[in-house]
Amino acid sequence: MAKFSVLMSVYYRELPEFLDIALASVFDQTVLPDEVVLVKDGPLTPGLDAVISRYAALQPELHVITLPENVGLGSALNEGLKHCSYDLVARMDSDDICKPNRFEKQLAVYAQSPHLAVVGSWVDEFIDDPAHLLSVRRTPCTPKEICHFARKRNPLNHPTVMFRKDAIQQVGGYQPFFLFEDYYLWVRLLINGFELYNIQESLLFFRSNPQMIARRGGLKYALSEWRFLRVMHKVKWINTYTLLTNGFIRFTIRIMPNKIRTLIYKKLLR
Repeated sequence: MAKFSVLMSVYYRELPEFLDIALASVFDQTVLPDEVVLVKDGPLTPGLDAVISRYAALQPELHVITLPENVGLGSALNEGLKHCSYDLVARMDSDDICKPNRFEKQLAVYAQSPHLAVVGSWVDEFIDDPAHLLSVRRTPCTPKEICHFARKRNPLNHPTVMFRKDAIQQVGGYQPFFLFEDYYLWVRLLINGFELYNIQESLLFFRSNPQMIARRGGLKYALSEWRFLRVMHKVKWINTYTLLTNGFIRFTIRIMPNKIRTLIYKKLLR
């Protein structure tokens, strides 16, 4: 199978035990990565540094990139991408858990369809124990379905994607856009004619919590989302009707009480 890199970023608010589990899942695959590029996004806690040092001593494939200050996820990933040696790059978050055959299944798709720019999958969401699932975030399958879906919602689960480095760099990499760096990247790929695909099964356990749902609400989030919708309208990815209707629905969800928003996420958006 093709050689590939894994790209991760970690910052000081992450828990050492979560990073430990995430790294263990990356190095416990049916097809192992040829390198893992881990970006330290600013100074970390002693606990996080200890986990990274232990894996660096055990796994020669782990390459650690240290940034002097916190620059945010998008900028940290752009820096890490420069250090990825292979065109195929798998994203991984520092608190999620890969299923053992994740990389094998994504590489198999690329072997059959090498023209694809991104291959993602569904995710199993959990809070404390991956054995007790909260929900499954299902995403559309084919490039045509993804193209249609992306006009209203994020068509990919960011922590699951494996992408072609060359395609990402052709559209300018991750661009600063508060809370929407990944969605903005997918839209720019689609506008430029690249094809995206989602495997129709979950290949990753996604760590959720009530605070995550809370962070998806509030005026700051709502205003950033409205700015993002306006950008999509400006580049003619969505029409005026979609801008106004989607904007109204999303703004309403963002400012409603957290309990109601949580219920909507669980029952309607999964």
